[in-house]
Amino acid sequence: MLKDRWNELADVKDELSERDWFMGTSGNLAIKVSDQPLQFLVTASGKDKRKRTDEDFLLVDEFGHSVEETHLKPSAETLLHVEIYRRTKAGCSLHVHTIDNNVISEVYGDRGEVSFQGQELIKAFDKWEEDAVLKIPIIRNYAHIPTLAKAFSEHISSDSGAVLIRNHGITVWGKTAFEAKKILEASEFLFKFQLRLLEHKPYQLFKVV
Repeated sequence: MLKDRWNELADVKDELSERDWFMGTSGNLAIKVSDQPLQFLVTASGKDKRKRTDEDFLLVDEFGHSVEETHLKPSAETLLHVEIYRRTKAGCSLHVHTIDNNVISEVYGDRGEVSFQGQELIKAFDKWEEDAVLKIPIIRNYAHIPTLAKAFSEHISSDSGAVLIRNHGITVWGKTAFEAKKILEASEFLFKFQLRLLEHKPYQLFKVV
């Protein structure tokens, strides 16, 4: 089981790396290994995620502490993944910093959310109604990680979802690695689309749902 989950997360990391979504060792990924006790693999801090090594991930517990003795340190934002797995049945969570999600978080940050309607890709969030609205929360980028995790936890209400951290990045989660990656890809598409739209129709900033 552990080896399978490791390889699954490594494959996701490789794919996201090809998209150049891990600038300057940023970003972190996690995948659940067991529910009882809660344990999950999370990226080791400070690693070049463009490379695949035997030290890319480490196993942590429900508090984000390493299960075994190791010189590796869990990602600084491991507590965000802890909140997801404590509160939902999600099996995978992904956090990346991209230019698009950072700009979107700043443009709409004062609103506390960015919304999309009439876009096909919101179906990735299991929204199928013709007039469905997708709202992605935007929270403040607290430097104190426990405070950030607390603010983040207030927006975890289902087994899949996404939250933007202002001028920081996006964290998504899903029941499987496939679902989490699908939500991440859809989010980044929507962000890129909205920014492209604003280039041509600046007034759209004030008309988004």
